[in-house]
Amino acid sequence: MTIDNRIQVVLIDDDPHLRQALGQTLDLAGLKILPLSEAKGLAAQLERDWPGVVVSDIRMPGMDGLELLSELHAQDPELPVLLITGHGDVPLAVQAMRAGAYDFLEKPFASDALLDSVRRALALRRLVLDNRSLRMALSDRNELSARLVGQSAPMARLREQIGALAATKADVLILGETGAGKEVVARALHDLSSRRNGPFVAINAGALAESVVESELFGHEPGAFTGAQKRRIGKFEFANGGTLFLDEIESMSMDVQVKLLRMLQERVVERLGGNQLIPLDIRVIAATKEDLRQAADQGRFRADLYYRLNVAPLRIPPLRERGEDVLVLFQHYADEASARHGLPPHELQPAQRALLLRHSWPGNVRELQNAAERFALGLELALDNSRPDDGSATVEVTSAGLSEQVEQFEKSLIAAELARSHSSVRSLAEALGIPRKTLHDKLRKHGLNFADSSNHGDESE
Repeated sequence: MTIDNRIQVVLIDDDPHLRQALGQTLDLAGLKILPLSEAKGLAAQLERDWPGVVVSDIRMPGMDGLELLSELHAQDPELPVLLITGHGDVPLAVQAMRAGAYDFLEKPFASDALLDSVRRALALRRLVLDNRSLRMALSDRNELSARLVGQSAPMARLREQIGALAATKADVLILGETGAGKEVVARALHDLSSRRNGPFVAINAGALAESVVESELFGHEPGAFTGAQKRRIGKFEFANGGTLFLDEIESMSMDVQVKLLRMLQERVVERLGGNQLIPLDIRVIAATKEDLRQAADQGRFRADLYYRLNVAPLRIPPLRERGEDVLVLFQHYADEASARHGLPPHELQPAQRALLLRHSWPGNVRELQNAAERFALGLELALDNSRPDDGSATVEVTSAGLSEQVEQFEKSLIAAELARSHSSVRSLAEALGIPRKTLHDKLRKHGLNFADSSNHGDESE
């Protein structure tokens, strides 16, 4: 027989008068209690996740309070146990506290003292069980669930789509905002496919300078252009037998898009400066944060390439569309970070949970992962667009205000990087993770100049 989960307090005392008095105090406070005259057999009746607390006298015939504490904590070391002591038992109570007792009350004590201690213990128990349930939701998962954490309907659908597509040979177009986890999805498609033993080659097209993107993707022969002294195997060829992941495909020039379309249709590649057609056995997974149909309508992306890529689209839902996953994801990344840094895991407090749940997560999973890392390190849980925890559950961000904030943040980020030691525009662009042309445009837009920094490297580099 197990004790009902509706019971909040198990009260154990062999003195019937004291047991009745304490029980009446707890009952009048609205707490559901189970009074017992002895401790023996209690542990066997409590499930590990029983949501209540135990209040017990220390000195009792048969099993005493210390023995009960030891037996209960062998089953669940996080179960709050409050011990009641006589006047001469304070050293014994101190020993019990060191053994893990939540609190002890010395007779005689006021009713308010008992109620305060029990309520605090119940609040702690709820917190422990909430965090335990989060961790349980992360356990016993299959491989795909372990990679794409979340119990929400959008994530369940995404996992189903990945499972269905992974076994096929179809090229895939992944649609998702910055930080949503596009490369994680691409790797899952590869690792769950028959190509798992082949290479997975990831390339960010937006980070490649236009002058080298063709060489990077298609390779080149010696003498193909100035400086090409030896043959280079391109990413497409290097990925033969495996998967090529092309992120930020919307940033590719029209010329490169033409060659990509040909490769997708004919499954051959021709190195720059060469005449040989090299057959390819690769799967191409492209990813974009833009609406490619709209880009095609505006003439910024080839319509035929869009339709060729859009055969098997996968949309990653932004974090704001799956709010029920926030706490599970946060706990997952915080636990990972704690283990990585050799630190004990921290428990989320109620105010911190509320802060996480009301945040809009503009940076998606990447932003959440960074916040979890800071939390695991013991740093303050501060989120960029959330107000302090003042009881308000809304975040005020107007469109004009947001635009101004983004512009100011971008300018301050570039200005801060300008102040660092950079020998060239190339190194500055690499530090910021953007192409040099984009960097020049942003420097011009914000009225910044490479020469404004303390370094005066060659801007042409």
